[in-house]
Amino acid sequence: MMRKCIDQLQYALDSLAEWAEMWQLPIAVSKCCTMHIGNDTLCRPMCINSNILPVVNTCRDLGVLISSDLSPSVHIDGMVAKAHQRANAILRCFVSRDSRLLTRAYTVYVRPLLEHDCVTWSPHLKQDIDKIERVQRRYTKRLRGLEGLPYSDRLRRLQLSTLELRRLYFDLYMCYRIIFGHVNVRMSDFFEFSCTAQTRGHPYKLYKRHSCNSVRSSYFAVRVINVWNSLPADRVDFSSFVAFKRTVQQIDFTSFLSC
Repeated sequence: MMRKCIDQLQYALDSLAEWAEMWQLPIAVSKCCTMHIGNDTLCRPMCINSNILPVVNTCRDLGVLISSDLSPSVHIDGMVAKAHQRANAILRCFVSRDSRLLTRAYTVYVRPLLEHDCVTWSPHLKQDIDKIERVQRRYTKRLRGLEGLPYSDRLRRLQLSTLELRRLYFDLYMCYRIIFGHVNVRMSDFFEFSCTAQTRGHPYKLYKRHSCNSVRSSYFAVRVINVWNSLPADRVDFSSFVAFKRTVQQIDFTSFLSC
């Protein structure tokens, strides 16, 4: 079976190379690589135009650094380092010490770095969650007048949410878009509705399959189900995406957060 899959993959690469040559669109082979995911490894190297592709442990795809063990830690380390650098640059370069201005600069230039495609890589390890949150903790603590306040009070004063809570919101938003057909993907590839009789809660509850490893259990289509199924029908409006976003932000998700 493994041998057949390898042959199919090489055939696909050969077909791609032929198509690119026919349409005079050369492939940048130097930017191509092979990455093994899981315990099985390829018994022979992959080639494009007779060029053997190097085997790597990490690969960047659409801005997200993917590792061979599917752990987001490597991506998070690089992302957090870049966010700290940009946050420090803002505090150095801005002459004004106005908290509202500096908070606006943070939400425009730093926070997007920490949330880009977070549905794909959202962490489940406490150390990774804390590492990301530390960027916002450190930045808000350096704002004038907020140095001695606890983190929760600083966020309340600045009208900010924790980054972990925002990632939970993004998971719910994407779940809504998939279920109600707002994105061009098949719902059956991610979710299936629960077939048990519903006596309480909303009518869009999802069935959660058993996960035998932590990688699968932390995958978006699995981790979001408990939160989604817990949404109270009398407080969440499913009639439109705008209404859903507004009402979801009024729900207390403390039990689903680690910090």
